[in-house]
Amino acid sequence: MIHPMSDTPVLPDGYEFSADTARVDAARVHGWLSSDAYWATGRSREQHERAMAHSLNFGVYDTASGEQVAYARVVTDQALFAWLADVYVDPAVRGKGIGTAFAGRIRDHLVPLGVRRILLATRDAHGVYAKAGFRPLDRPEQWMVHTPAG
Repeated sequence: MIHPMSDTPVLPDGYEFSADTARVDAARVHGWLSSDAYWATGRSREQHERAMAHSLNFGVYDTASGEQVAYARVVTDQALFAWLADVYVDPAVRGKGIGTAFAGRIRDHLVPLGVRRILLATRDAHGVYAKAGFRPLDRPEQWMVHTPAG
């Protein structure tokens, strides 16, 4: 497949990208996120399913077994803005370049929508995303966040 952006890293042989929400193994993804992802530890299954229902969902799958090995979702208005969230690669396949290729494929998937800005937050994977064209905010002092109590 020709990618809209020439710098898109290619998934390793034996893995495929999908934007089909129906393929997502929601139970597996919830298990990953709620027990192993620092940003989602303790997330309820109901919260996870609600988040999926209101997002674009993506996966990477082992072509031999069909097993899902990575997940991410995008919250977007499908016109100008997108937030890449809940990116998770199964520990058993980390280090193969799946995360970088996955982020690049998601970025490319959003191009036809005309999205002008894709944001994400990470505590420890800056290098992974940088290889897919992401960079720190130019003026982080302009951005604000509200975190409701509770």
